[in-house]
Amino acid sequence: MNTSGPAAGQGLRLIPFRGLRYVPERVGSLAAVTSPPYDVVVRPDGLHHLESADPYNIVRLILPQAGTAAERHQQAAETLKRWLAEGVLAPDPVPALYVYEQSAGDLLQRGVIGALALSPAAEGIVLPHEDVMADVVEDRADLMRTAAAHFEPLLLSYTGDGGPVGATAVIERVVERLPLLTTTTEDGFGHRLWAVTDPAEQAEIASDLACRQALIADGHHRWATYLRLQREQSAPGPWDFGLVLLVDTARHPLQVRGIHRLLRRLPVADALAALGSGFRVRTVEGPLPHALHALAAAAAEGNAYLLAGDGRFHLMDGPDERLLSRTVRADRPAAWRTLDATVLHSTLLDHVWRIPDAPEHIGYIHDAAAAVEQAERHGATAVLMHPVREDVVRDLARQGVTMPRKSTSFGPKPATGLVLRSLHTD
Repeated sequence: MNTSGPAAGQGLRLIPFRGLRYVPERVGSLAAVTSPPYDVVVRPDGLHHLESADPYNIVRLILPQAGTAAERHQQAAETLKRWLAEGVLAPDPVPALYVYEQSAGDLLQRGVIGALALSPAAEGIVLPHEDVMADVVEDRADLMRTAAAHFEPLLLSYTGDGGPVGATAVIERVVERLPLLTTTTEDGFGHRLWAVTDPAEQAEIASDLACRQALIADGHHRWATYLRLQREQSAPGPWDFGLVLLVDTARHPLQVRGIHRLLRRLPVADALAALGSGFRVRTVEGPLPHALHALAAAAAEGNAYLLAGDGRFHLMDGPDERLLSRTVRADRPAAWRTLDATVLHSTLLDHVWRIPDAPEHIGYIHDAAAAVEQAERHGATAVLMHPVREDVVRDLARQGVTMPRKSTSFGPKPATGLVLRSLHTD
């Protein structure tokens, strides 16, 4: 892998595309047709909530409901075709890059949405940092292939120069203009979108990005899907590009959160009993924010986890070094071997609890309160995780070392449904 970053002109290549967007007059509201990314929607409650929000909610395209996978994907393709025919969705008249802004309270994030030239990780242009599941890639590939569309942008981060130059300069000029759309979603985030159609401004963005390297912050499975579908093509074309949102984290630092585990078939009592002397365990006081504060303090000293599901919070930390040496691979960098996610999967899930990494055994939940609630409801165990720092993630990615899947949750994530990409239109 190229760990030093791309040379000038061999970095990110972002091109304009004709975005598909909802026609405001045809839907109840733009907020009502948006959704979080497909893997953040908590099923089934979140899915049903979104489906009932508006008959044209984007969830009908990203998570269609039918008896089989093939039927689901065909349904999404037919729904997309029908919405285009009915004028619910319409392509923009000319290719554009899109400036996208999210805001909530003091948080402000701006970036550029475009079609990014695909490149394998070995080229060092777009760096993955997490492993992916083959079955998820297969499912997303069949959906994209059948619908011939990219329904939601990946979130990629890059490090700019820190000042208002290049792409950042264009963004800060554009946001002074009248936006294409403005909406506020039910999570309290405001969203604004602008089209950049001026060739000079597009060139300014392209020139700046051409020497940049990006980290996949959110969307590893969709990036792997893009690459898989590209390999299926016999000639160059629209499949050589993928829909992304690029954010300069020197200007707009991302938030990093942990992704929690729900051990569906393991009660808390059994989880604690199996630990033996491998970890120190103590009960900490609630409520949840207080317990998470205790987790953060313990995580500053080493591997730490918060177990919940029996009405209490159990802080696990201080793993036995002999246990770690027996269970964690020694042929990886120290930063990888000491990750909470590495120890969780290699030591706890594989050796102590012996839980297969399969959906019927492990759920991945972004919200700590939701993880605790589901564990208590089903007699399961929630393992709450403290987030890893972005600089650790980026350093490992540059070394070509992937973290265990679902190790991090970067955000804020782009809302799904504000701009789509059709492989037919593009």
